[in-house]
Amino acid sequence: MCVCPQLTLVTGRYYTIFILTEECTVPFVLAYDDLLSGPFKTFFDTSQKIGGDVATITNLVQECFINQRAFLVMASKSQRPLDTELPQVLEPTGKKIQAVIAFRESNRQSKFFNHLSAISESISGLSWVAVAPAPAPYVKEMGDSAMFYSNRVLKDYREKDKVHVEWVQNLNNVWKELQEYVRKYHTTGLSWNTRGGNAMNNLKAAPPNCGVPPPPPRMFWVTDDMKTHKNPSLREGPKPFVKQSSPSSRASPAKDVFAGTPKLALEGKKWFVEYQKDNQNIKIDAKMDQCVYIFRCQNVVVQVKGKLNSIILDSCKKSAVVFDDLVSALEVVNCQSSKVQVMGVMPTISIEKTDGCQVFLSKASLNTEIISAKSSEMNIMVPKPDGEFAELAIPEQFLTKVNGLSLTTTCTESC
Repeated sequence: MCVCPQLTLVTGRYYTIFILTEECTVPFVLAYDDLLSGPFKTFFDTSQKIGGDVATITNLVQECFINQRAFLVMASKSQRPLDTELPQVLEPTGKKIQAVIAFRESNRQSKFFNHLSAISESISGLSWVAVAPAPAPYVKEMGDSAMFYSNRVLKDYREKDKVHVEWVQNLNNVWKELQEYVRKYHTTGLSWNTRGGNAMNNLKAAPPNCGVPPPPPRMFWVTDDMKTHKNPSLREGPKPFVKQSSPSSRASPAKDVFAGTPKLALEGKKWFVEYQKDNQNIKIDAKMDQCVYIFRCQNVVVQVKGKLNSIILDSCKKSAVVFDDLVSALEVVNCQSSKVQVMGVMPTISIEKTDGCQVFLSKASLNTEIISAKSSEMNIMVPKPDGEFAELAIPEQFLTKVNGLSLTTTCTESC
């Protein structure tokens, strides 16, 4: 038997908390509560730290999860509906998911568009309730759909703000934990109650958004260590001011940015090549729906066989990547002395904040679009009929003149 929890809202001067007065005893609902109060709460809190459109869309995602919690409560006391009734039963969940997707589409100019897209591309993972006989792989597939945009978030913020890196990790963890939850409790499809009542009647009778939600915006979860009656140290007055000793005048040794744990692994649909040094023989067999992310590598050569989605070369030095075909784009960012060679087709290459980049094109990739910004010493190697390469430099210096109310820009080098 499952009794839907009643939530009492208690508001104080500094915080707001939810008190659970009744509990649901159905195991798969309790496990879903753990997902909400654990991985999802962590993701929710990180989104609130970022704020703006990220916080707003996460509020919509929160509604999706709370709605699904209410749906699971209903399923725990209902028989599986008829196929003709199933679309109507699933309609509330579908509407919540569409609201998330619509928010992203209406905010394409947002500075957090990659964040919004990562959520929008993966939110359909909550449709697992309509998938049978194996919903868990579906959740994984939808979670992996966020990879392209989450990679962009990592590229933009890895060296700027670690909160965004944590945000990507927490988002990925939500889908990973949801997949594990579905695999464990709904292996062949959503678990219904064979002795339960009519799903349509129970759906209408269920209170809206019944569940244990993560805190809404501007509300904080209060744990025991935050309560003065549970933590005596909080009752102490402020510590007296202590003057800090001045830092040593001796300069600390420069940190080796390439020092880290070497990694070469496929996680979901993303290959990670990280902190590799002096390795000229890194080989990857990729598939079309996979991407390769190469980070903080020095003096390495990565060979990628097969047609894949995209490649990102991030913060590498004296490193090269050779590949067959790309569906999307290759990005080179924050690199020094990098080399790229395409053997087949490459629609787009983006070079940003990079000093020294050689791009070897194939005959099949002469229509490649090249986008560059804040970079120097960029050379495009174009194949000649005799098999040799012609070296063409991408201009770095430009002359801009005011022309009335507009600007006219020309390169000062031979273009």
